[in-house]
Amino acid sequence: MSLLRPRFVEAGRWSRHLGTYLATYLAWEALVTERCNRIHRLRLFRAVFALASRLGDGIGWYVLALLVIAVHGLPAVEPMAVMLLSGGGGVLVYLAIKRYTGRLRPLHRNQRIEVTVPPLDQYSFPSGHTLHAVNFGTQLVVFEPALFWLVLPFALLVAASRMVLGLHYLSDVLAGALLGLALALFVLGLG
Repeated sequence: MSLLRPRFVEAGRWSRHLGTYLATYLAWEALVTERCNRIHRLRLFRAVFALASRLGDGIGWYVLALLVIAVHGLPAVEPMAVMLLSGGGGVLVYLAIKRYTGRLRPLHRNQRIEVTVPPLDQYSFPSGHTLHAVNFGTQLVVFEPALFWLVLPFALLVAASRMVLGLHYLSDVLAGALLGLALALFVLGLG
């Protein structure tokens, strides 16, 4: 075979290999989710991650935004309002993707997953909580870098809570983080 001529792989063979790799990854990811969910069995961890999830519903971010406004006054109102409004854009993005992909949550696919925090909807991909944690966290830290030491652990707890509570797979959380970062960078680029 000539080095100058590209070698094409048959479409069927290519998709068969891709299907095998995807199936292997999905099986591994389901196992990772199940193992993360085992942490949920310990009462203290269940309480910590359930609280992080509840605060990640929005309450934690609203409180942080209000604290920033209380400390910085009027100059902080516009960036915090823009940050919170960007959450609406995030909701539109993740709801559209969830409806398009229709990926069921781990609790719907694996009977060994224990859930004590009810999901906000039936679909898993991407994680809206993680999207908002990264979006809001990034914008907060850009406006007030001193909050890094509070925002980073909180955002990580919210993201981890999604798997520990059995509500999301790893790829859901990673996709949510990437979307949240993209949204934050887009909003910050507008300012």
